[in-house]
Amino acid sequence: MIINSLELCNFRNYENLKLNLSSGVNIFYGDNAQGKTNILEAIYLSGTTKSHKGSKDRDMIRFGCDEAHIRANTIRGNRVNQIDIHLKKNRTKGIAINKIPINRASELFGILNIVFFSPEDLNIIKNSPAHRRRFLDLELCQLDKIYLSNLTKYNRILRQRNKLLKDIAFNNTLEETLDIWDIQLIECGKQIIDARDIFIKEIAPLISKIHYDISGGKEMLDIKYNPDTLIDEFEKKLKANRAIELKNKMTMAGPHRDDIDFNIDGVDIKKYGSQGQQRTTALSLKLSEISLVEKRIKEKPILLLDDVFSELDKNRQNLLISRIKDTQTLITCTGIDEFVKECISTNKTYKVINGKVYESK
Repeated sequence: MIINSLELCNFRNYENLKLNLSSGVNIFYGDNAQGKTNILEAIYLSGTTKSHKGSKDRDMIRFGCDEAHIRANTIRGNRVNQIDIHLKKNRTKGIAINKIPINRASELFGILNIVFFSPEDLNIIKNSPAHRRRFLDLELCQLDKIYLSNLTKYNRILRQRNKLLKDIAFNNTLEETLDIWDIQLIECGKQIIDARDIFIKEIAPLISKIHYDISGGKEMLDIKYNPDTLIDEFEKKLKANRAIELKNKMTMAGPHRDDIDFNIDGVDIKKYGSQGQQRTTALSLKLSEISLVEKRIKEKPILLLDDVFSELDKNRQNLLISRIKDTQTLITCTGIDEFVKECISTNKTYKVINGKVYESK
């Protein structure tokens, strides 16, 4: 799969941009805050309907404008698709595939599979559980439309249940309606727990092997899903938590509190690992994500590498480069240094200056 071309109108700092991309390696270089990452963000948005940074639609619209447009022309196998994203300041975004509007974001999934890797991802191990849950959700939503539907429904029910817990403080007769929300929360939550468990079990041997190779055979990494509650115990835990939930006015059990455990030779590296171990594990996680997507869909995903080479030593750089072969890759960096020139076979190079993109010859 590849993105053949990209057009932006009033997106971030781009007034108008038209790019024809190579099916191989595309490098965007320039000083910081010129708009390199914005190009990657637009592509990620085209494949997932969301910003990799979690930005709201209105924040991605160019300053002084009310709307923004993204158009991506894609090729997957023999199928050509045009994806149009219409961002609006005060309304829900519009999405069209081949000029036909779609009503559900899930209809977009499957056209593109994207792996985004940024320096922030190198901190995913030591950051909060929310960052690791986001990793799970972003990947599973691309691979599984049913998961996306269940997650969307679960988050909506969770918000409504939390609101009810707050309202009960002013009207305790509402407490009897909690059971209705519990049933719905449990139904969706069980599906999410099951999908996450399968995903982690599938990715575990991939990340273990990659980490073993990166460490030169010195470390064995074990990754495990750490659910807040087991499927069979979800209902029981909600009932047991009822009093404390009413006091705290929030739902205290469910997959919105899940985590992932990473252990090297039995040691929890989230708590006790060195910075080097944590960063190596993060790299292994992202590389295993590439392998898993390829295994699931029988194609290589599109890689978006946002200024990550400057954060990696030579061994880790070489490992990442080995995954770029035969894959459409977009790389941002501040300069075309000797490492990039010598080690990466570049198909197209662009210099980015203040929202303008110039192809280098």
